[in-house]
Amino acid sequence: MQTTTVDLGPQTAETARVVAGVGDDQLDDPTPCAGMSVAALLDHLVGLTLAFRSAAERAEFSGGPSADATSLAPDWRTLLPARLDALATAWGDPAAREGDAEVAGVRLPASVMAVVALNEVLVHGWDLAVATGQPYRPDDASVRACAEMVGDRRDPSAEPEGLFGPVVPVPDDAPAFARLLGQTGRDPGWTAA
Repeated sequence: MQTTTVDLGPQTAETARVVAGVGDDQLDDPTPCAGMSVAALLDHLVGLTLAFRSAAERAEFSGGPSADATSLAPDWRTLLPARLDALATAWGDPAAREGDAEVAGVRLPASVMAVVALNEVLVHGWDLAVATGQPYRPDDASVRACAEMVGDRRDPSAEPEGLFGPVVPVPDDAPAFARLLGQTGRDPGWTAA
């Protein structure tokens, strides 16, 4: 189980920076998430920030985040950065990491759920950056915490189905973030072309 206390702030700020660089002409473009457009990924980020913040605050939230381009909030450019900031603030409260927390019917120790939230922001932030041709600066502490949580998935038989895509082989001497991307089912060299 995850024992590291994580700060979501650096990665939520980086993802908000990427969101600000998304052009309206890019909303229909593909992303590393199979079958998910940029607009669908943005919708997913809007929903997951609310779901995971609600988990930190132990607030009532039914369902889970969607990934539907047609459901993307018209004010996503202001809504998503505000939700990313609120997510980091909620998990920054030490009380949020006590006991258990639940998202979309999955109940975990709250300290683990905080890292799951961080991993969602970290990896989907990269998805959005590469899909829109932007640089991405993963926070080293976030990468370490997420790599510890994700673990070595070369034998995924013990994990819930659909949590991540199949492992993409990445050389052992690749940077830590590239190895994490491979463990979460992403090709670190992905391009839209």
